[in-house]
Amino acid sequence: MTGRICMITGANSGIGKVTALELAKQGMEIIMVCRDNKRGEEARKEIIAQSNNQKVHLYQCDLGIQADIVKLVQKIQQDFTSLDILINNAGLVLTERQTTQDGYEATFAINHLGPFLLTNLLLELLKKGKEPRIITVSSEAHRLARLNFNNLASPANYGAWVAYGNSKLANILFTKYLAELVSPFGITANCLHPGVVATRFGKGNSGWIGTFFSIFSPFLITAQKGAETTVYLATSPEVKQITGEYFNKKKPKTPSKEALSRYNAEKLWELSINLTNLEKHLSTVKMLSESN
Repeated sequence: MTGRICMITGANSGIGKVTALELAKQGMEIIMVCRDNKRGEEARKEIIAQSNNQKVHLYQCDLGIQADIVKLVQKIQQDFTSLDILINNAGLVLTERQTTQDGYEATFAINHLGPFLLTNLLLELLKKGKEPRIITVSSEAHRLARLNFNNLASPANYGAWVAYGNSKLANILFTKYLAELVSPFGITANCLHPGVVATRFGKGNSGWIGTFFSIFSPFLITAQKGAETTVYLATSPEVKQITGEYFNKKKPKTPSKEALSRYNAEKLWELSINLTNLEKHLSTVKMLSESN
């Protein structure tokens, strides 16, 4: 793994941090993407100290702000000529509805639209990578989804677990459609359920979600255990040629019927293009790349 370059979102805590550490130990150059610069820098120093790998970089980005994502990609293009692995790890669940500055429901925006935009803007760098892989952290909670394309980004009624389930279903649909698009370039795309992990995830909520994670945390798996499938998908030669799959405990698993729907995948992709102004941002990133 020495010399390979891996970007991980949400890399300052939980399974993201564990994943970054494990891959750094294997000699990868790590690009940490974090919303909180202070916590990110603390995690970066810990990872360097524990891995003895100095090639661990920190970039600040709020995945709920599309302009932030475009700026991040512009910086990455200036600093790197290729990317081997992209791990869309960052995610959240919110007790109460929040809206991003782009005007979208935050769970859907951060868990799906952010990774969608980031991945598409990084494709040119991934095409230049060695055995490039795209890995997206989904969840078995996708089975709770109640998909309605008319109000995914701005639901009339907000329910925390339905919103989270919709975003995790979107992760799988995105992965399956993406896998077909990038296959000609030798890029694989897979997603996974990490397990129910005892991390900071959910604890930022003041309501019943925070209470749930506080009460049941002793019964949840560790971040180290939760990161195993992500690390496996990033490193194992066994999955070198596998793409478009949903994994659980390092094995492909059949997701819900909705997640296997070609119609859903195509509809979501079209919607996501419009909600992220993808064509406009691709032009912006391309212009910068050609000027460098």
